[in-house]
Amino acid sequence: MNNELNAKLELFMEINRKISAYNEAISLMHWDLRTGAPRRGVELRSGVIGTLSAEQFKLRVSDEMGEYIDFFTTPEVYSQLDEKTRRVLKECKKDYDENKRIPSKKIEEFSVLSAHTQTIWEEAKENNDFASFEPNLTKIVSLLRELIQYWGVKGTTYDTLLDKYEPDMTVAKLDEVFSRLRDRLVPLVAAIQASPNKPDTSFLDQIFEQDQQEKMGLFILEQMGYDFDAGRLDESVHPFAIGLNSGDVRITTHYIQDDVTSALFSSLHEGGHALYEQNISKDLAGTPLATGTSMGIHESQSRLWENIIGRSRAFWERYYPDLQKHFPQQLQHVSLDDFYRAVNRVENSLIRIESDELTYNLHIIIRYEIEKMIFNERLEVKDLPKVWNDKYQQYLGITPPSDSLGVLQDVHWSGGDFGYFASYSLGNMYAAQIMNTMKKELPGLDQYIGEGNLLPIKEWLTEKIYRFGKSLTPSEIIMQVTGEELNPDYLADYLEEKYKEIYKL
Repeated sequence: MNNELNAKLELFMEINRKISAYNEAISLMHWDLRTGAPRRGVELRSGVIGTLSAEQFKLRVSDEMGEYIDFFTTPEVYSQLDEKTRRVLKECKKDYDENKRIPSKKIEEFSVLSAHTQTIWEEAKENNDFASFEPNLTKIVSLLRELIQYWGVKGTTYDTLLDKYEPDMTVAKLDEVFSRLRDRLVPLVAAIQASPNKPDTSFLDQIFEQDQQEKMGLFILEQMGYDFDAGRLDESVHPFAIGLNSGDVRITTHYIQDDVTSALFSSLHEGGHALYEQNISKDLAGTPLATGTSMGIHESQSRLWENIIGRSRAFWERYYPDLQKHFPQQLQHVSLDDFYRAVNRVENSLIRIESDELTYNLHIIIRYEIEKMIFNERLEVKDLPKVWNDKYQQYLGITPPSDSLGVLQDVHWSGGDFGYFASYSLGNMYAAQIMNTMKKELPGLDQYIGEGNLLPIKEWLTEKIYRFGKSLTPSEIIMQVTGEELNPDYLADYLEEKYKEIYKL
């Protein structure tokens, strides 16, 4: 590679480093907003986020970026690039082509609106006041419809949003895998509901001191391999993980005093996200490849740690005695088997993040279908509470008694994250498929978990998934790891085997 080409390449990478720097600053301010920023500063802080987002956006679609993309994609130059640079170029070109026509003011408007709306959502949820949230959410949906026209409609309007979180995912593909999954799970849920062998969960209905919940959560995160020198645990209304860079990946949880499982499993979940971001190859820092390849693959890691590992019998054989030490009065007379069955109970419930891993997928299908209605059928925001409640009655046989326990329960829409929810069920499917391969390649995996030796799991996932960041696509990752495309049967097989044993079917 000649000196001129090297010089141009360094300038191209410098633009990417600046974009990454803006992203880190914006992410830090978002973290601050969700973890305790003073209420009176929210509006002005949202404006700062909007300004920085607009500046970052200008770099991503600048004439300079366009010139570098044109230069590096010419055949004679492209042939001299290494694979990492080609992947960076591909990401930059896709972003540039989709966003070049969007006015930067429109991005600033959306960033300010979404940052402010997340705070309005917190207050609306607390006060059970959908009416106070509706105007801003209506504006977000309207702006997204406008942005979709700039991005270009991919098959259907909603396909364009799905692609933002899971590249190349479409309504047609999702409908097909969701249908296959539903056909396997609905009979299983019905059999469980008819089973007389229900676990006793009454002992979970006690007060579990928050300080002890926090100590247990910190211990489990350390056991997973979460690096506290490269992250921290805080509290927020809705648990989340946010990666500023691979050396600073923060997570939050939410403590409920009469539910010892909520914060614990959300810490496992967000810890799974964080392990992914903390273990991306340092060679990718400052590039658009220094993040997870998609939200579906990202959710596969959080769901794998939270459910497949964290709700397994082997996991609790090792860690239940620790939990009992933190809560001797509440749990001293509760057996391991009773606890294991209780934390794996299946019941139709209102709250997605507290639902069991079997019916969880129905919560996602509800949201997926509502989002399709909003963007493909132009469902109006004012009608969301009724549609939400109707679908909960249809799929789960229950109707939310309030909007706080219904349409207001999730943070995602307030931030404009339409198209995200499908990633959770995709993550469940990916996770089961990945775990099937891991068991073959790590003989004695259950023994590792039962001994509390979780680091070989983290190392295997780092080697197979984490280190690649976004340098491989979701389909490349799942093919490279498992040898086949996404197959929902692995999740159905796992759930059938597990819950037939728990419910003695």
